[in-house]
Amino acid sequence: MAYSIDRYPSADSPRLGAMTLHPVAESVPRARRWFRKFIAPYNPACSIDDCVLMISELVTNAILYGRADETWMVRVAWYRVETALRVEVHNPGFPASVRMRQPDAGDAHGRGLLLVDSIADSWHSGPSRFGGTVVSFTMADAWLADEVIGPVL
Repeated sequence: MAYSIDRYPSADSPRLGAMTLHPVAESVPRARRWFRKFIAPYNPACSIDDCVLMISELVTNAILYGRADETWMVRVAWYRVETALRVEVHNPGFPASVRMRQPDAGDAHGRGLLLVDSIADSWHSGPSRFGGTVVSFTMADAWLADEVIGPVL
């Protein structure tokens, strides 16, 4: 299996969903499709298209820059934190290697974190609780403060 999906997050957890992907190019469109499918029932007010673009960039970076001696996976998880949506992408790379570049106009790569920085309300990188690196972004005001947590059925 190339991926796994956590469709049934715990009711007492802010996590809305998660997926584990093999570090291969096919995982990037898969991450986009599955995030779109599993976030839609929660009806966030933020742009799902923007989130999908940022997930695509971060999963691509995780695949390109993640390193481990043994078999490894890319983990993506999304959370509701009060009224915000936080998305995390984990890989076994080193936290110190995450940096925003300033690519030249002709460079084919190097714009992923620039996109995240320009779209997200905030982003962060650091050590992952799984070992390696996590890069996350937050979309503030993804839900109204008085909205019930959980999918709209």
